[in-house]
Amino acid sequence: MVSGSIRKIKSRKFITYLAAIIPVSIISGSFVALFLWLLTQATHLRFEHPWLLFLLPLAGVAIHYTYQLLGKNAEKGNNLIIDEIHKPGGGVPKRMAPLVVLTTVMTHLFGGSAGREGTAVQVGGAVAQMVSRWFRFDDGGTSIILTSGIAAGFGAVFGTPLTGAVFAIEVLTLGKLNYRAMLPCLLAAFLGDATVSFWGMHHTAYHIDLFSLQPDLLAGFLPASLFLFLKVIIAGIFFGGAAWLFSYLVHKFKELFHRAIAIKWLIPVAGACIIILLSFVNGKPDYLGLGVEGAYPGAITIPSAFTAGGADTWSWLWKTIYTTVTLSSGFKGGEVTPLFYIGATLGNTLSELLNAPTGLFAALGFIAVFSGATNTPLACTIMGAELFGSEYLHFFAAACFVAYFFSGHTGIYSSQRIGSNKFLLWKRSSGLSLAQYQSIRKRYLKTKLRKYQLRRK
Repeated sequence: MVSGSIRKIKSRKFITYLAAIIPVSIISGSFVALFLWLLTQATHLRFEHPWLLFLLPLAGVAIHYTYQLLGKNAEKGNNLIIDEIHKPGGGVPKRMAPLVVLTTVMTHLFGGSAGREGTAVQVGGAVAQMVSRWFRFDDGGTSIILTSGIAAGFGAVFGTPLTGAVFAIEVLTLGKLNYRAMLPCLLAAFLGDATVSFWGMHHTAYHIDLFSLQPDLLAGFLPASLFLFLKVIIAGIFFGGAAWLFSYLVHKFKELFHRAIAIKWLIPVAGACIIILLSFVNGKPDYLGLGVEGAYPGAITIPSAFTAGGADTWSWLWKTIYTTVTLSSGFKGGEVTPLFYIGATLGNTLSELLNAPTGLFAALGFIAVFSGATNTPLACTIMGAELFGSEYLHFFAAACFVAYFFSGHTGIYSSQRIGSNKFLLWKRSSGLSLAQYQSIRKRYLKTKLRKYQLRRK
């Protein structure tokens, strides 16, 4: 009798979760579809009117005051959602969804270098919090619904529902997965993606051209396929380094801006002026905006990086600088699509240096730099299969996990918790957020340096 009653309670709870996920997914997917349409219109409008870039400082001031007057804690973005899942507190405000859509479109319209995943995830989180209150879930139930909101937003914005589901549970804690939320996340991601398709929005298609493995002079006694695998490992180390650099710069620039500029509304003005100056230095608009479409034929974009000669040697570094300056100075948008750009163009460069297939290495960089910056190697491996096919799955996994390891304990989401230390050097790091870990590590290094200097004296 007792066990039967427990089963009924669990079944009722599970059905309630599923009932809540349906409106979360449909509303989030509809918001994302609208956002993608607005983003396309803004991008094309900027292509037609390049002078809009000179209004970027004014757009930055408008975004700053929009969040000051209306945002409250919504400005914390993805980190707020991750914090709420780990430790429910004030909740995710409903206003986060319209605010982030509006300000992200403004960032892209006037030439800021940003992505779209952050916007989609914040939309999903805000909608999920709202629906959770409708159903009056407890803290545990709210955490599952919020995680499902992440899955719905991510799956919808990239058209990768399985990746969205795995990303939602993997991004919360390094080295640990909460499988309890997996089924709700799967349903949310697939419904979110289906909703975007229903509204007629289509995602960019990528593909890897077929290639034959040619023996390399340096391969010696190794089969060509094994030698290619070793090249993938080497590339994975560079992808991890690029992910580390991106994460480091976005946090470092933010710290520098806030330390150097006391009047806060001048921070986005300074960031915008740097972007305008960089555009003059480069003499081309390729590193502005999303990077999926080009402003002119022959522009360097994510799709162009899949062909030989489709990227410059330092395209990945330029995009890193443009994006980290944009986001650290207060403009809104995600980091993931710029990470795709950075990875694909770096893969293009490495393919020439390593005498490897261009399309394959662009695809590897596309997912591996994202893996290192978000600490989600499993989700990124699955993304490789969803976007490029499963034929090269072993290469995808190798690149993503190597990049994850070599990116260190950094990441674009400072609220991520450490479930297991990557290097097994400090077991006490378990449970800390990446921000706490970096703070403790900085103090530890300062203490060691001080002791060394005392010994020298």
